[in-house]
Amino acid sequence: MNIVLLGFPGAGKGTQAEKLVGKYNFRHISTGDLIRHEIALGTPLGKEVEATIDSGNLASDEMIISILVKAIKDEKRSVIFDGFPRTIAQAEALDDYLAQHGTQVDAAVLIRLSEAEVLKRITSRRICKECGAVYNINAEGYSGKCNKCGGALYIRHDDDEQSARHRLEVFHKETQPLIEYYERGGKCKAVDGSKSIEKVFEEIEAVLGLSKGE
Repeated sequence: MNIVLLGFPGAGKGTQAEKLVGKYNFRHISTGDLIRHEIALGTPLGKEVEATIDSGNLASDEMIISILVKAIKDEKRSVIFDGFPRTIAQAEALDDYLAQHGTQVDAAVLIRLSEAEVLKRITSRRICKECGAVYNINAEGYSGKCNKCGGALYIRHDDDEQSARHRLEVFHKETQPLIEYYERGGKCKAVDGSKSIEKVFEEIEAVLGLSKGE
């Protein structure tokens, strides 16, 4: 079973993907992680992607597709695509690639969340400079340092309010049509992202039929 996770930045896609991986042994493909790895390597592509993201825009379809295909070309497990596709062109490219390998996207899970809550989550997010762990300044027990390694926390350039609002505009313009794309194919399954992490996970299991062992 191959799954696409859809939703605003900050809707909880990464968190839910981790829970699915832990319980069902999916391969979690996070476009964000792949991009950050490329940036950390300091390659020309990484520098180009970094400049694009810092301006609040999305990396080009060509860059993202190349990075993703490299990551999944030898994968045998079911895959959760987190942060990909973000455009119709990317969705079509993914469908074509999977079809060539005798498989497909089985479901697109849409985590619904209001824009106000999304902005609150994004601007409250902090990242550990050392290990990459993610924290929220409004969470209970937040100390300003990483609880895992003691590293300093920082706010990413694309998590400040101005960039976050621009990311929502980009989402509506370029990514919103994906919902209709998967709806037309009968593959879009919506869940309520405002609920607790556990409740959202239970809804995802239900819409995917996993809770019934399907």
